[in-house]
Amino acid sequence: MPRQPGLDIPGVLQHIMVRGINKTDIFMDDQDSVNFLQRLRGNIIKAKSSVYAWVLMSNHAPS
Repeated sequence: MPRQPGLDIPGVLQHIMVRGINKTDIFMDDQDSVNFLQRLRGNIIKAKSSVYAWVLMSNHAPS
């Protein structure tokens, strides 16, 4: 069962993680990673938000 959403308070830092089901890989090749970053960038701009740090790993992407 997925976790329930946390509090979303403006101005408060958040830790967001995307993870594959059963810790399976979410990026199959470099193009998958590029696609993810492009979509992440678009969502950050749309939300008028900031990302201070991020890392891409084969089976999850914490930021």
